Amino acid sequence: MFNFFGKSSGQNEVLKKQIADGAFLVDVRTPEEFKSGSAKGAVNIPLDIVMQNLKHFEGKSHIVVFCRSGNRSGQAKSILESNGFKNVTNGGTWQDVAELV
Repeated sequence: MFNFFGKSSGQNEVLKKQIADGAFLVDVRTPEEFKSGSAKGAVNIPLDIVMQNLKHFEGKSHIVVFCRSGNRSGQAKSILESNGFKNVTNGGTWQDVAELV
């Protein structure tokens, strides 16, 4: 069954567990967007500088990226995976992630 945001309840449960287990939460929106609100405990690494900041992702047991609509976080997930990170989840919107924190 899908919820309002289009994710199945199973996907939300997986994401909720990753967050509860201390996933590295990364908001890939602009600094201005980030200042307007984000998920508690998230860091801001805008999509356009993800490549230059790969060191911040190293050694993290799980990484959850998110943005305004899920589009930029999808791009960030692809960038990270193409650079060897296997533990990345596209959390969708920042509101979706904030609800689970």
